Amino acid sequence: MPSGLASGSPLNNYLLIVFDSCRYDSFLAARPRHMKKLGRVERRWSYASWTAPSHYNLLTGLMPHTSPKRVYASEYYKADFLKFNERLGGNGIEFQSLVPSLYLPMFLQRQLGYRTHARVSMPVLNPHTILNCGFDTYKLMARHNDFSAILGELEFPGDRPVFYLLNVGETHYPYALASEPPDLWPKLSGVHGVFKRLDSKAPASKAHAFRAAKLEELRQRQIEAVRFLDGAIEKLFDTVPPNTYITITSDHGELFGEDGYFGHGPINHPKVLEVPFVEGKIR
Repeated sequence: MPSGLASGSPLNNYLLIVFDSCRYDSFLAARPRHMKKLGRVERRWSYASWTAPSHYNLLTGLMPHTSPKRVYASEYYKADFLKFNERLGGNGIEFQSLVPSLYLPMFLQRQLGYRTHARVSMPVLNPHTILNCGFDTYKLMARHNDFSAILGELEFPGDRPVFYLLNVGETHYPYALASEPPDLWPKLSGVHGVFKRLDSKAPASKAHAFRAAKLEELRQRQIEAVRFLDGAIEKLFDTVPPNTYITITSDHGELFGEDGYFGHGPINHPKVLEVPFVEGKIR
């Protein structure tokens, strides 16, 4: 197994787990017990308001930020990249280590000898996108909401450290678990099947009024999804090797009717960027 740069010690396995669309307050409302074993849950801010650009930022090594005051951006970035020495269990990792590609999977694969894998739930992250660079394997899962199936694919051979990007879809609209029949999933006009209608030449349908009770139901479904994932994470803790560091966060938040907004993407609102962040090492 490769050694941790200047440290001479074995490198950690590293899992970056992204709960797609998960709001910070939804995460807290679920009162997760197992994920909190990693450390303190932080309120952070995503660099982007929708899935694809946010994941690109994550894969450049930029975790959701703390939005610090009276700090130069360059100093914040420096401290953020130095955190990878703890995540990977090495020394000497800094921003310049990623030059020239500025892409974390390529750095881990080519310079540190990691096996690199991605298991994604959202079709906008499919293997044909530019994100699939520097990965040994990159797979779009058969269902968008089956974290248990993702966990079933994780392997840690032991001869080399392993990096996994896991994009988790249970917290994304329609906030449904794999065990729930699709005919029981909520269907919100203007959202359901939106990709199929993007190229349609039919006149745009008028926006339907957002009903507060319906949007609150959706928010509660996201909270329940986090509770389910907390149990799944407990199983993950029981199966990964002890030298494994895990970061759990979200790519962006979600609007459930606040100030007249629903969803994410082309929306300028704090709740779209506010995300949970917790990380730590499995001992």
